[in-house]
Amino acid sequence: MPQKPIVYDAPTPQPRATTVEAIQAEILERLIYSVGKDPIVARPHDWLRATILAVRDRVMDRWMESSRETWRTSNKRVYYLSLEFLIGRLMRDAMSNVGLMEPVQQALRNLDVDLGDLINLEPDAALGNGGLGRLAACFLESMSSLKIPAYGYGIRYVHGLFRQEMSEGWQVELPEDWLAHGNPWEFERRESAYEVGFGGHVEPISDPDGEVRQEWRPNEHLLAVAYDTPIVGWRGSRVNTLRLWSAQPIDPILLDKFNSGDHIGALEESAKAEAITRVLYPADSTPAGQELRLRQEFFFSSASLQDIIRRHLQQYGDLSSLPDKVAIQLNDTHPAISVAELMRILVDENGIKWADAWTLTKGTFGYTNHTLLPEALESWPVSLLERLLPRHMQIVYQINADILKEAREKAGFNDQQIANVSLIDEHGGRRVRMGQLAFVGSHSINGVSALHTDLMKQTVFADLHKLYPERINNKTNGITPRRWLMQCNPALTKLISERIGTDFLDDIEKLHALAPHAEDPGFQKQFAAVKHANKERLVRVIKDRLNISVSPDALFDVQIKRIHEYKRQLLNIIHAVALYDEIRAHPERTWVPRVKIFAGKAAPSYWNAKLIIKLINDVARVVNHDPAVRGLLKVAFLPNYNVSLAETIVPAADLSEQISTAGMEASGTGNMKFMANGAITIGTMDGANVEMHKEVGDDNIVIFGMTTEEVAEKRSRSEVPRSSIDKSPRLREALEAIASGVFSPDDPNRYRDLIGGLYDHDWFMVARDFDAYWDAQVEVEKLWTNRKRWNAMAIRNTANVGFFSSDRTIRQYAADIWGVQTA
Repeated sequence: MPQKPIVYDAPTPQPRATTVEAIQAEILERLIYSVGKDPIVARPHDWLRATILAVRDRVMDRWMESSRETWRTSNKRVYYLSLEFLIGRLMRDAMSNVGLMEPVQQALRNLDVDLGDLINLEPDAALGNGGLGRLAACFLESMSSLKIPAYGYGIRYVHGLFRQEMSEGWQVELPEDWLAHGNPWEFERRESAYEVGFGGHVEPISDPDGEVRQEWRPNEHLLAVAYDTPIVGWRGSRVNTLRLWSAQPIDPILLDKFNSGDHIGALEESAKAEAITRVLYPADSTPAGQELRLRQEFFFSSASLQDIIRRHLQQYGDLSSLPDKVAIQLNDTHPAISVAELMRILVDENGIKWADAWTLTKGTFGYTNHTLLPEALESWPVSLLERLLPRHMQIVYQINADILKEAREKAGFNDQQIANVSLIDEHGGRRVRMGQLAFVGSHSINGVSALHTDLMKQTVFADLHKLYPERINNKTNGITPRRWLMQCNPALTKLISERIGTDFLDDIEKLHALAPHAEDPGFQKQFAAVKHANKERLVRVIKDRLNISVSPDALFDVQIKRIHEYKRQLLNIIHAVALYDEIRAHPERTWVPRVKIFAGKAAPSYWNAKLIIKLINDVARVVNHDPAVRGLLKVAFLPNYNVSLAETIVPAADLSEQISTAGMEASGTGNMKFMANGAITIGTMDGANVEMHKEVGDDNIVIFGMTTEEVAEKRSRSEVPRSSIDKSPRLREALEAIASGVFSPDDPNRYRDLIGGLYDHDWFMVARDFDAYWDAQVEVEKLWTNRKRWNAMAIRNTANVGFFSSDRTIRQYAADIWGVQTA
């Protein structure tokens, strides 16, 4: 049935009132008529759902108007394709951004319900893993705040990554059932459902004019069904859409099989489809895991592109204006197959000539690279693509032929350079390089920090940069100050407002006005009191979840992020062991009480990362119960790290650990969140730390360790790190204690290989940076004992965080890559 034309002046209901009385009445109405509960017997989760529905109604008014405005004005739209969107809890975010926090709080108070309890009850949306997904969420919020018409496209995971629990110190992965009781924020869009195909064959078709076109005939089909979630901008300026795809079978049950008694076989199509959107990042260590991962990536890329093309044709009628009205940003390599899929749609389904289609494709796509790690730059076996996506493999080969011809004939590349830019890696079995595909199919390729962007030009994309020197640009990451300062630290926000006014709420750069107050003793006292209250809140969380008692007067030394060897949680816990030895050996010294706080998930198949988690918990078990330490050192690993836990930890941190091996962290955004909340960074000159150092100045950050160039030089010489260990008695004793089983008496050899790797190769420079790290931590303790100096540093960190706002980042994307206007 053809769609009815959109009528811009169609009638709409009056916007919902925002008075306390109106909200209170609607919460009760929703409780009774939508949730089906009498207030007398309603439980907290009932009140939560009723409150969300009342808040959501007030968001809907702005959502509808935002959509109508885009259609009326024909503004260019931005489409952000990402396999992750770590949006966290939405109710507080929405209430804060549309100015409903106080009236909702009062309305619930009148009903004898505490808003804080409801906020803590809302489940986190399990739609991401770490920084990549949280960045995407911050970007969507900033696009709404800056009035950029935008859609986020991803997958509606049933379980997301996993729920992390601890069993005797080991990480255990369990399903994250965040959708078990429904999601009141989402709307199913049954009309926005698209067929996605796999397998089959490609057949040449002769058109009447003699032209031969290729037609892909998949032998497997499933449906991608859209679920929409509103993303509210600051002060309700605009509400954009996060559209997530759910995989559903076209025929949920094969009735003939069911009736013949094959009940399991009758449901195989349903199970096969639902597997695609079951979990985030299925283990790809097996061929079956690789296939599922590729299916996920193509599934959401194809559905998103079909949706984008449908919307564009509905409004404009033809595809020649695609780059003028559509900007698609590929968030890392996960949606890189979109380049081949868009070419297929343009050439095969819309009859556009190859050269014209390639011009449209490049003009539409931008690609954000997030890593220099070879294992994170995805590649897929050619045989897998040929079987699963045969037409796309043909298109990849055709693109590659054009690129290599250009490289040879126009740029004069030699054989090695040709191999480097090729979309097909010929080493150890042919594989399609998705990073190269995203690069050649985009008009813009950006890094996410100044250092990372420079390294892209010198390393992974060096020859592609020589071929297309105008494409690589930098867009340093940012965080939304609404969630990561105003919402997670309301007491600090209130204090700053009282001191410098409220202009910074709308322009975070105006936090610079706080810097002159850094030395004010009265303000320092108030600033420290806010931090202490936040620490007391975290103390209660640690006690409730781990049964570990810590003092809020101690230095809270925090490292929370994905567990990976290059992020060097191992360096941090080795320091804890060395400090433990020093405290016991020198009880006569004055020691700064310290709590080392860790959180983060390890990929299920990443053995060393999981072993590091176990080591942290083993060290905690010994150190926390040793009376000789006298409570001067505590270690805590908080399981199931997510956005909500971060919102509790970040405002309470005194010291922010950003200690990755130089040259390996693309940017980092945790460092920015800590900075906003007045934590001091101890870090290497890596990722965005370089720019943080520039913003706060040398006196307000603690930098240590080798530079990127020094790390590269050490690696190039294949230098054995044993000599560095032998020269450092403190390090040697700590490593021997760990390797010999002091912290693992049940299995003395548990950490032998992990520590042995530091002696053999030490790729991540843990041993060779240890002494510099120790000295930096000594400097931290000196600073901590001078509380006036420490507080001034903390205030200056908050005052100078404005550059790291995602609003600044998105303005740069809008101006330099997308060509759209911002508010």
